[in-house]
Amino acid sequence: MVYKADLVVIGVSVGLALGILIALLVFLVTRWYKKHAHLRKCANEHSVATLPIRTNGLGASTDFSASISSSIITQQSEHLQKNSPHSWWNHHSKERFASPSGIPKYSYKDIQKATQNFTNIVGQGSFGAVYKAIMPTGGIAAVKVLASNSSQGEKEFQTEVSLLGRLHHRNLANLVGYCVDKGQHMLVYEFMSNGSLESLLYGEETRVLNWEERLQIALDISHGIQYLHEGAVPPVIHRDLKSANILLDYSMRAKVADFGLSKEEAFDGRNSGLKGTYGYIDPVYISTSKFTMKSDIYSFGVIIFELITAIHPHQNLMEYVNLAAMSSDGIDEILDKQLVGKCSIVEVRQLASIAHRCLHKLQRKRPSIGEVTQGILKIKQRRLAKEDTMSSVEEELSQVLSRIGNQQIELTRLGSIMESD
Repeated sequence: MVYKADLVVIGVSVGLALGILIALLVFLVTRWYKKHAHLRKCANEHSVATLPIRTNGLGASTDFSASISSSIITQQSEHLQKNSPHSWWNHHSKERFASPSGIPKYSYKDIQKATQNFTNIVGQGSFGAVYKAIMPTGGIAAVKVLASNSSQGEKEFQTEVSLLGRLHHRNLANLVGYCVDKGQHMLVYEFMSNGSLESLLYGEETRVLNWEERLQIALDISHGIQYLHEGAVPPVIHRDLKSANILLDYSMRAKVADFGLSKEEAFDGRNSGLKGTYGYIDPVYISTSKFTMKSDIYSFGVIIFELITAIHPHQNLMEYVNLAAMSSDGIDEILDKQLVGKCSIVEVRQLASIAHRCLHKLQRKRPSIGEVTQGILKIKQRRLAKEDTMSSVEEELSQVLSRIGNQQIELTRLGSIMESD
């Protein structure tokens, strides 16, 4: 009986163990099946979202993955635009949207309101009138309105918008928007509170640019041109460099502006008639109708001499420069009277030497903008090194004088003690 009872117990135990094992196997198989079914489902969903789906019959294809990606990018762009510091006007304006160049487009009504119905005029150029615009957010911008009789036209307007949509540098004027509405063409720039270099050199303002500021302005301009020539892809030729197109911000840092006549280098071989401003145009360009980077270098050389002499090209600047070139110190005679006795004549001559090279009658003999930049930078570095040396000498002299003064006080005190004894 005991033997039979033991067999029953063993049988029940084995059966129970087998049951548990089978149940465990069923659980594991079920779990594995569900997991892989989920993975297959995810894979199918992923393939639906990323693979092109053909619609409208055989051979007609619509890439829905591109549509999805485009939608996501658009949503992200809208989010960034709403939070961008360059979103000057009301984000809910139905008239405003980003152009293909990425620059916001504004309605006529927006700009009319910001410029107080176009009454806040701050300047006039070949493009047309320039107005100061006060945005609801408190930001300030400059609005250039293309005049109907402007020497520049819609083509130049489109050139500027498309170029500045991809060109960004601290020494280039920043285009923050534009408007094509109600038959008007307008460009919206960051406001440059110190105006143009031309107005500072020849205007009626009482402010006089000192030599240090002029040297820094020359360096800023060279950095802007260097970006156009060597940093932009493809390179860009400005074609209308002049003091009126150099703007200065609140800290007197210069920025190159007005790209309406600019051309990418790939197109500079096309003859489209002479364009530019009298007094700044490269003579080689006049004779060949081919504008190159070295033509920009020539124009920059003229601007450098404007900084040195404060003589406008329309006031026979080049005649004065050519006469001054006859002697090594000739530039001293045409130096701006506001600078006489207030600057290093050595630095003036060094900068004039760079400008002379820029004006060489043979384009191949003119320096590249990189070489011009390095030349101006060396003048500034030597100036700073000299200032540091003078500062250290003055400090040492001050310390010596202080020690002498202390010794005199000590001697006076000892003399008083001896007299009292």
